[in-house]
Amino acid sequence: MNTPKKILVCVTQQKTCERLIKKAAKLKDSPEDELFVIHVAKNEWNFLDNIKEGEALEYLFDISKTVGANLTVLRSDSIVKTISDFVHDNRINYVILGESPNDHKENKFAEELKSQTKNVEIIVIPQQEF
Repeated sequence: MNTPKKILVCVTQQKTCERLIKKAAKLKDSPEDELFVIHVAKNEWNFLDNIKEGEALEYLFDISKTVGANLTVLRSDSIVKTISDFVHDNRINYVILGESPNDHKENKFAEELKSQTKNVEIIVIPQQEF
């Protein structure tokens, strides 16, 4: 018997992250597989006062529910550490990320996350699939 997959999707406050959630849902092979969706906001980000960002998170929450996942929103100034702690605490074995836009290629988010999470497959979904 196979061990159930535990898949984590990392989202920003953009509706385009819907594709990441749907892509992750396709990785589920059995009803025992679990899907988690997480958004980590820096402490100084006030997304609840920003109508567009609040709407986007509500939209992603609804999409998450349709694929049987819960959307967790956490606050932290150390986004990579917060996600790696979540991965460890929930025994995640797959992490789905969206590729950074071309103007953010210096952002080494995926590499930092890989260095802090062992025995986890990190899947970066290319920008053109958005």
